Amino acid sequence: MNNILGIGGILSDPAAAVLKNGHLAAAIEESKLARLQHRGEIPERAILECLRLAGLSAGDIDVVAVARPVPSGPGSELHLQLRTRFPNSRMVLVEHHQAHAASAFFASDFEEATVLTMDRAGDLRCVARWRGASNRLTIEREFYYPDSLGDVYARVTELLGFKARADEHKVQWLSTMGSDRFRGLFLEILGATCEPGIRVDRTFFDGARLTAGGFSAKFFQRLGIEDNAPVPPYLSADVAAGLQSAVVETVLKLAEPSMPVCLAGGLGWNALLISALERRFHKVFVQPASGNAGTALGAVLHAWHETLQQKARVDGGNYCLGPSYSPEEIKQVLENCKLHFRILLTTDELLETAVEELQQNKILAWMHGRMEFGPRALGNRSILASPLNPYSTENLNNFIKRRESFRKFAASVPAELAGEYFETGSNARFLATVGRVKPEHRERFSAAILSGDLIRVHAVAEKDNPLYWKLLHAAGKKTGLPVLYNTSFNLFGEPLVCTPRDAVRSFYSSGIDAMFVGNFFLRK
Repeated sequence: MNNILGIGGILSDPAAAVLKNGHLAAAIEESKLARLQHRGEIPERAILECLRLAGLSAGDIDVVAVARPVPSGPGSELHLQLRTRFPNSRMVLVEHHQAHAASAFFASDFEEATVLTMDRAGDLRCVARWRGASNRLTIEREFYYPDSLGDVYARVTELLGFKARADEHKVQWLSTMGSDRFRGLFLEILGATCEPGIRVDRTFFDGARLTAGGFSAKFFQRLGIEDNAPVPPYLSADVAAGLQSAVVETVLKLAEPSMPVCLAGGLGWNALLISALERRFHKVFVQPASGNAGTALGAVLHAWHETLQQKARVDGGNYCLGPSYSPEEIKQVLENCKLHFRILLTTDELLETAVEELQQNKILAWMHGRMEFGPRALGNRSILASPLNPYSTENLNNFIKRRESFRKFAASVPAELAGEYFETGSNARFLATVGRVKPEHRERFSAAILSGDLIRVHAVAEKDNPLYWKLLHAAGKKTGLPVLYNTSFNLFGEPLVCTPRDAVRSFYSSGIDAMFVGNFFLRK
């Protein structure tokens, strides 16, 4: 037996994953179970739940692979704690970017690839280029903090009034509304105006300034505004667009020459960057759980290939690797909360009821099957609306998610029908890229368009999510449009809902009209 427990993101977004005899049995972030961040601690709940889902005990684990960085202090403390807990295992410590690289390349179906790992400052290394071949990863180039794309992105995030290391995605979407007139400035800051590489020009920063990104007087002069002044609203989108354009150009240069490309690390969440890579290289795979939590998966795959010398690839499947709940468990929660519900006895009744609600312009919570690994809802923990509802985006943004108008929602469509409405890349399978609306459908999807013809697309394959795929087809049969707007089922900056109780709490704390939890239907 080769049972591997992977632990990653201990200092930021801790998670666990279990590989059971070459099959990825479970992967879960601690925050989704605890509903709070527990940074710097071993993800206890995630480990226990992964073992439960895999049907394993601590004594069944052969390898415990831990992705760095780990808590400060004597390294032996963590080692001894894990050795005591998993007495039959051998310990493997995996460097942070090595874990990122393993999570991307070994989860792809490429025999050879250029692998890019990019984050803010994981273990000081912040950008690395690897060569993946068979079951080996070899580093080719590396860049250390402060030569960090992620750090510059975080600084601009704070400069624009958002929360650094949390709201970078807001800057990404804001960029679609701006011009790239500051592209040259940010290329200069990144030191990427000539040969491929990154060497951040520190003269654009002032170490004595501890807020608003710490930018220097030189930077504000180049923006054309008063030193250390807030960026005026009319410039914000242009600043975001200049940064985004410079980052894309820098990464494209790092990825050359042309061959399949794999990507992981915090910048792997940048869907506009992934789209640019897809247009340039065609064969691209980005790890759906690209951030620190994904290093748990990377640690598992590193141990499988590098430590145990296994050559067979591990299929991540649909990346819905968390817990699911039985009808009895759901019913108990609903009854304990004294809620009125209706039981939908068949799949046809479930789909028919959901489509009827959508036709009435209702916003639905949709919770079925195993929870997704990673931040994106792939149809198991989703909030849904019909594109035929003229107020869907306004209702979703203003009354449910309470977020900025420039943050649009994804359009879920059956994978085999996606080409009728959109042009998009392969990573639309995991909502990790952006596509383009075909001209004849732009007016129909105008509420979800980011800018021009850009739109987030979720291409749903039947094998990945049979029930959600059937819902899309059922909507298409009823309305002529097999597309639904999809956003994550979570509120208030929390992670995706996990349990039925989480779902009930979010449902009754929001403007969502109706909820489907398994075969249980609730309406306000």
